[in-house]
Amino acid sequence: GLQTSVKALEKQVAELKKQLALGGGGASANTAPEEINGVKLIARVLDGVDGKGLRGVAEDFRKQIGSGVVALIGVTEGKAAVTVAVTSDIVGSVNAADLARAAVLAMGGQGAGGKPDFAQGGAPDGGKAEDGLAAVRAALGG
Repeated sequence: GLQTSVKALEKQVAELKKQLALGGGGASANTAPEEINGVKLIARVLDGVDGKGLRGVAEDFRKQIGSGVVALIGVTEGKAAVTVAVTSDIVGSVNAADLARAAVLAMGGQGAGGKPDFAQGGAPDGGKAEDGLAAVRAALGG
């Protein structure tokens, strides 16, 4: 029925957004990580991607980066969702929850929760997404 086709379309849209976020599926320049203090970082603001969607994108980026930090801020309906993923080899020195918390606080949010290798949080003002990423860079010593 109609319900199922709407669901299917929503799924398709989510997939496409994910592909767009990943730079159209691969080797485009915008997925090149920056480096801060010897730690690779992929930091992105993704419009229209919510916390659930960010999780999948972060996992993909984490595989892609091999070693480093992925910091994503999704903005939906003016609100921001923060996701930080850290590869297992550097989890001893870089804590995803600390980085996510720094981003959320920079955007006027309350804090973030998660594990040393994966953390998520939210903030009320998606307009401050770049401030959130700047806070992650600063926390890494950039």
